Amino acid sequence: MDDNYLHIFQLASEASRNLNLIAPQEINAILNLIADEAESKAYYILAENQKDLHRMDPNNPKYDRLLLDEQRITAIANDIRNVARLPSPLGRTIMQKTLENGLELSKIPVPFGLIGIIYEARPNVSFDVFSLCFKSGNACILKGGSDARYSNEAIISIIRNILDENGINPNICTLLPNEREATEALLNARDYVDLIIPRGGKDLINFVRDNSKIPVIETGAGVCHTYFHKSGDVNIGKDIITNAKTRKVSVCNSLDCLIIDKDRLDNLTFLCSDLAAKDVIIYADKHSYEALSSNYPTQLLKKATEDSFGTEFLDYKMAIKTSNNLDEAIKHISTYSSKHSEAIISEDSEAISTFEKLIDAACIYVNTSTAFTDGAQFGLGAEIGISTQKMHARGPMALDELCTYKWLIKGHGQIRK
Repeated sequence: MDDNYLHIFQLASEASRNLNLIAPQEINAILNLIADEAESKAYYILAENQKDLHRMDPNNPKYDRLLLDEQRITAIANDIRNVARLPSPLGRTIMQKTLENGLELSKIPVPFGLIGIIYEARPNVSFDVFSLCFKSGNACILKGGSDARYSNEAIISIIRNILDENGINPNICTLLPNEREATEALLNARDYVDLIIPRGGKDLINFVRDNSKIPVIETGAGVCHTYFHKSGDVNIGKDIITNAKTRKVSVCNSLDCLIIDKDRLDNLTFLCSDLAAKDVIIYADKHSYEALSSNYPTQLLKKATEDSFGTEFLDYKMAIKTSNNLDEAIKHISTYSSKHSEAIISEDSEAISTFEKLIDAACIYVNTSTAFTDGAQFGLGAEIGISTQKMHARGPMALDELCTYKWLIKGHGQIRK
């Protein structure tokens, strides 16, 4: 490993060791100072953000992720304040018991230590990651995407200045250089970094998982389905489908594939009517294409191919699959799902129960939009990502999920025979 990267990792690792000694009230005070500074320095952050925006095509779906404005800065600052108000995940006891031999066992949450985050063109993540890591007693080492280079540098400089002014080692929040070599170095820093969390699309997550020598929590990639069951309410369905697809297309909880029961194809035009107004391109299978062919704008209606399914579009695009029954819908989801968020629209309690039991996903929705898969929406304050795996954490990851645990054992001279 390059000596420069080695030195960066050493400094960050050393800085992480004493974080657990900082009082919760001091952590909260510093988070509030950072929130205030973000708002007071909004002009600086936005000026740097403009440098990044000028390098990206506004028609790129990632443009909205990259974009910062005064309203978004205010929202980010409020999210930091929300994290400050949350109870600390540390300093409590998960479990406690006394064994027959008199040993007293306690199980307590503790920070991971140093967490590496690799993310794409989302400068808000820099603030979110730091606030959650700091609150949970973790240091963070960040590798942002080149698209957000100037935005990230501005944000991290603000955070580090506040830390330094308040006697906290600024190396608990480190932004790695912009080059690709930094990513490779981070994935191999197993003597210093305790956990890697990638935030981005499928390609990024696969690259991190395949190349990391450090434990990885997979987050972000969302191929989300909504199944309109034969008993579904059309008015509820139309609103849910529109919201899940178009509220914000560049996020991982947006709708990628609508599955419709064949008995409800006559309602498909109504269900998709608001999508046409928002210029959503639909990739429809044979039966749904026939149902929409004279009722949906010709330039927006395409015939689906095999590649249309299992695709995270991150754009104003959506696939439609016709299903003969609930079993077929579940089979389709099981084949193409990324195990992120899946939904059913139904008034049949038995169908709902079967869907909930058989669908393997972090979040399962009934008669509501997958757009709610979000740490803040779940009342967690903020999130560091949506875990799509089953080990340690699943779904929105916030303060509790940024902790592991250890056992404390107290005795009175006991020895094992």
